[in-house]
Amino acid sequence: MNPNELIEAYVNEVAAQLPRKQRNDVAFELRALLGEELQGKAEAAGRSVDAAMATELLHAFGRPAEVAARYRPTLTIIDPADGPSFFRAAVIGLAIIWSLGLLVGLSQPVGAGSDLLTVLGHWWGSTVIPSLWWPGVLVVGFGAAAWARRRWPPTSEWKPRTTDHLAGGRAAMVLGLVGILCGSFVLLDPRWLLDVLWGGRAAPAAYEAFTYTDTFLRRQAPWLLGLILLNIPLFITVIVKGRRSAVLRRLEMALGLATCAAMVWTVMDGPVFVGSQSDRTVKFFLALIVAFSLTSIGIKLYRSVKPAPNPQIHA
Repeated sequence: MNPNELIEAYVNEVAAQLPRKQRNDVAFELRALLGEELQGKAEAAGRSVDAAMATELLHAFGRPAEVAARYRPTLTIIDPADGPSFFRAAVIGLAIIWSLGLLVGLSQPVGAGSDLLTVLGHWWGSTVIPSLWWPGVLVVGFGAAAWARRRWPPTSEWKPRTTDHLAGGRAAMVLGLVGILCGSFVLLDPRWLLDVLWGGRAAPAAYEAFTYTDTFLRRQAPWLLGLILLNIPLFITVIVKGRRSAVLRRLEMALGLATCAAMVWTVMDGPVFVGSQSDRTVKFFLALIVAFSLTSIGIKLYRSVKPAPNPQIHA
């Protein structure tokens, strides 16, 4: 093939990968550009244009698919600015799903080494592989958010907010306070739920399933109840002030870590309820709460910013 035929074949292959309405314009522009560069290359080399020189130029210009991508409208599913957030959400979500699946598998009695391998194999097939739905959900969610930002730009404009703002406002804090009070009441005696639902006529086995063991009542229960009740004055202070100061944020984080430690102690120690099924259920949810709480605290610490002292900026 002569130089003109090489350029023609290259241009056609590039244009074929573009939308029909821009193929002719791009082909005309690209053909002219390559012809000029080839002529300049020949003049610089001090020799006439030949097929070898044209081939070298086209190889240096890039594969047709790469060149077509420079002209083709960009299809962005996840905005580059959202890339780190997407990666963190995918890794954290998969870690939580895998850890909970492994915890459930190991909570069953494990005997010989072959039993452990069976548990790991079941965990791989029933948790790890199916968990790939999570990145798929994230792709759809981040893609929809990116499309919405491009479709309605004003909705994504930056708005200043202070670091001590309340997510959800005072109403969310009031609901959280009500939840703490209800949780404290349930922790004192969960059997009242049976009385409310069945009017005191529930089966004795149901009452036994929601009866605390003496060991839990002596060891972990006072600590858990005390740590939960300590949240009440914190919530009331935040509701009254309408914001979270740096001191309140540090107190909340310290209280959260202490509560997580008490929950881990509860999960790792003896039974909580007399009924084995209810005991396994409550420990599973305690482990879930710990996982989400520690993840939230870790994200807050990771995203915290402490700028170095700067000279004050004057207008």
